[in-house]
Formats: sequence, C-alpha cells, structure tokens
Amino acid sequence: MSSEWREENRAPHTPVMLQEVLEWLRIKPDGVYVDATLGAGGHSEAIAERLSSGTSPGHPSGRLISLDRDEQALQIAQERLTRFGSKVNCVLSPFSRIAEVVHELGIPKVDGVLADLGISSMQLDQPERGFSFRQAGPLNMRMGVSAESESSSFETSELTADEIVNRWPEKELADLLYREADEHDSRRIARAIVRARPIRDTAHLATVVAGSRAQWGRQRLHPATKTFLALRIAVNREMEELGQFLSRVPATMNPEGRCVVLTYHSREDRIVKEAFREAAKQGTLKILTKHVVRPSEEEERINPRSRSAKLRCAERVPAA
Repeated sequence: MSSEWREENRAPHTPVMLQEVLEWLRIKPDGVYVDATLGAGGHSEAIAERLSSGTSPGHPSGRLISLDRDEQALQIAQERLTRFGSKVNCVLSPFSRIAEVVHELGIPKVDGVLADLGISSMQLDQPERGFSFRQAGPLNMRMGVSAESESSSFETSELTADEIVNRWPEKELADLLYREADEHDSRRIARAIVRARPIRDTAHLATVVAGSRAQWGRQRLHPATKTFLALRIAVNREMEELGQFLSRVPATMNPEGRCVVLTYHSREDRIVKEAFREAAKQGTLKILTKHVVRPSEEEERINPRSRSAKLRCAERVPAA
C-alpha cells in the first residue's frame, strides 16, 4: 500500500445513515457489538464512542468486533480506531464467518450486529482494484485480495472480472447482468462485450457498455453502473456470502439484540427482507422496520452515496 494512498484515506469518510444506524442498534455502554463490514471505520468509530471503557467499578467495558475481508480497508480503519485500544477488535474475515469469529474470540453472544453492504469509497478510489469505471484499471474486482499481495488468512475468490468479461459465453454473461443487477439491456450489453473482445481494462469495458445502450435525456447513473455491479457481485459471491451471514446472525445475538442492515440495490434488499421474514416465521427474530428506512433529503444532498440506501432492522426474540 503506497504511503500517499494511506495518507489520503486517513481523512474521515462519511458513514451512511449514521444517526439512524445508532438509533436502531440501541447501543448499551457495556454491550458487545459486531460491525460486520468495517470499511473506512465510520460506523465502528461512532459505535465505539458510545461504549464504556470499564475504568470505574461496577461499569464493565463495552466491546466492538469489526470485520472486513479487504486487508487494505482493515489496515486503514485500524489506524482510525487505535485510540479505543482493546475495546475494539479488528478481524480480517468475510462477514459470512460472523459466528466463527465471535466463537473464536470467546464471546458467548453479542448485543447487536451491523452490516453496511455498500462498497467502500476507498476501493473505488483505487484504479488498480478494478472497481471503478471512471479510471482505467485491471479487470479484477476481488475484495479479499490486497493490491500488494494475494496472500490471505482465508480463502479468496479465484474468479476475476476479466474471466467473466473475456471468456464467458454471451448468454451466461447476459443472464448474469440481468439476475444480479436487474440490467434490462443485458442482452444488448453482452453482445457488445463479446464483439469487442478482448476487453483491455475497466475504462474499455465502460466505453463498450455505454456505447451499446440507448441514451434518453440526462442520465442519473453511468450506463455501466449495473454491469460493474453485477460483475463485482459475481466475483465476490456477494449474494451467497449475504445469505450465509443472515442465516448465522440470530444465533450470535442475545435476546433483544438487534441486527441492522444497510442495502444499496434491489436484489440484496430482497434477500435481507426475505431472511428477516423467514426468521420471524421461525420465531427467532422480530422485524422492527415494517417499511424500509431511507436517508433524509439533507443526507442525500450532502452524501450522494446514500441515495440508494435502505435500512432494515430486526430484534432477537427470547427463546421460548
């Protein structure tokens, strides 16, 4: 990791729907919490600030476990959270391993879990990671691999965006774009990609996708947004990871513990909604947000990244 990039990313990033997250988590000073998607550390920092340090008699310390599968993001966030000392544990791990991580740390149960499913701006800001269509970079998109090293303490995806874009059959590529990102121009885009092969880098891919789509008036999103989203989801097995995470969360929480999830596109929101409904039927969770919570107009204006965010919250039901 370059020192220049490290310095640039020490500046605080704006966590999405921070006040709403804190309100729905209902943080207890002596509670134990998991930020399952650490990212730049904004949510973790705010949670840790509300936890007791346990320095006075009769007031046990609160604790925060923060997970991230991205080694670079973890290193940056650790520096941000250093001032909290042992109150915060940062762990290199995908959030699907939440139950294993909590167990390995010797924690019986936790009082709250947060998952912010949005991609980190730090990843977007690095062209070499291949997430951004605004700058030329390799067709990579793997979250769990650092830019300097492909070593990791857990298994990472061998699939890359390059493999999908330059080798998958046209029909499979089109099906992926439609299934993972609701891309209604999926057939046209897939055809254009196959004809333009080999696709050299992210900028080339973005140009090919944009050129294949009819433009109507002013576009709110870049024409390649959904294509890049679908590729990122497939490379990182995000929907599979999300399903595993949601299935394991109830068993990690104390009674009345809360799970807050922030989603940014329709498919992952549907998965969260259905998982909460199924857990409610089984009597393990109670859904607290009958309708999704959206960011305020003021937040959307200040932080455009929050515009597509949806918050859902469910509470652990005491065992009968």
